[in-house]
Amino acid sequence: MPGLSGVWEEELKEEFGKEYYQKLYTYVKNEYQTHTVYPPAKDLLNAFHFTPFDKIKVVILGQDPYHNPEEAHGLCFSVRPGVKIPPSLVNIYKEMEEDLGIKPASHGCLTSWARQGVLLLNTVLTVRAHEPMSHRNIGWETFTDQVIRKVNTINRPIVFILWGGPARKKKALLDHPNHLILESAHPSPLSAYRGFFGSKPFSKTNEFLVSHGETPINWEIPDGEDVGGTT
Repeated sequence: MPGLSGVWEEELKEEFGKEYYQKLYTYVKNEYQTHTVYPPAKDLLNAFHFTPFDKIKVVILGQDPYHNPEEAHGLCFSVRPGVKIPPSLVNIYKEMEEDLGIKPASHGCLTSWARQGVLLLNTVLTVRAHEPMSHRNIGWETFTDQVIRKVNTINRPIVFILWGGPARKKKALLDHPNHLILESAHPSPLSAYRGFFGSKPFSKTNEFLVSHGETPINWEIPDGEDVGGTT
């Protein structure tokens, strides 16, 4: 698995020496050697590579990676260009159009968000092919909870966008008065009509950032997205 660098490495280095992480590392390494696992190992930490710790403005939490070929590339809700846009992301684009008037993109690659400071973090970072949630409870949640705690300590105003039950449970980790927490139902077709549609997370995020002297996020997805793993 690739490593972290820069401020992320400094912030999380204590985790790498802990027993749970050693077991997690061994387990995931073996899974990559013996099964088809997504995302590809080189993309595993793309959320961190694209969005440096000291550049975070927004955190969007997902669950585990997409489990079909060519989809997952280390950013929650995002898929590589040329891959069919998943239903949850279709609904995210619908809400963005309703909220901001931005037409849905022709592809589902969200690297432009990540490069602007939107940490697109799954709470579980790997999955076996065609087996959703197959890497739940092997240690990833402990690691990503610590990531969330670290981001919570940042003094700059940050927006945490929590979609769906598992993400909303992470609210318990967030207590910094400088931050904004936006909660709603998940954008999945099963739940989007129960409070995701109409929640206006994109305009609320930018209003908050601007009111605190931060540059807003340009949510419009450009064509021809680059999906490399470095900033």
